[in-house]
Amino acid sequence: TVNTPNLLVVHPSLPVKTVKELIVFAKARPGALNYASTSLGAGNHVAAELFNSMAGVKIVRINYKAMSAGFTDVVSGQVQVFFPSANSATPYVKSGRLRALAVTSAEPSALVPDLPTVAAAGLPGYESIAWWGVMAPADVARPIFGKLNVAIVKSLNATETKERLAAEGAEVAGNSPAEFGVFLKRETAKWAKVIQTSGIKIE
Repeated sequence: TVNTPNLLVVHPSLPVKTVKELIVFAKARPGALNYASTSLGAGNHVAAELFNSMAGVKIVRINYKAMSAGFTDVVSGQVQVFFPSANSATPYVKSGRLRALAVTSAEPSALVPDLPTVAAAGLPGYESIAWWGVMAPADVARPIFGKLNVAIVKSLNATETKERLAAEGAEVAGNSPAEFGVFLKRETAKWAKVIQTSGIKIE
């Protein structure tokens, strides 16, 4: 697989500098904070709802038709919290217009080496990433399946491929079919629970 983490960012005026501080602040003020979200079920949407569910807080969704509009309102301070992709958020963080608290991947990311993970910074077990995988029909012969996996993983781990993906804010996982299968089951169960708990429905 290839993964793209999000960042948990806040407006600099919000008096929190860590994930733990954000959770404490939000718990003391249920419904007072807002988070920017693009399309229904987008990565930044479900990342925020997973955070709400696991942290036991109520940060309210503000919907935007475009990512740029969400950034505009978070940068201006009208909305306080956002979970954009690491690639899109980095320029705002570097310029000081947004404060990054953590990265949403399970492990630290080379894309943002100075940031802790949300899990390590105060919310154990948290992970929210966009990912891409390669699948084949179930009836493909196992030897062929294995050869495809070896070829794809080799290609993904080529220096040129990694560099091009990193430029787009993505990282290579390059796992085995068995590992990918376990990952799929875990992701399906996790997001089904988030959708049910948050009441996300197709509009």
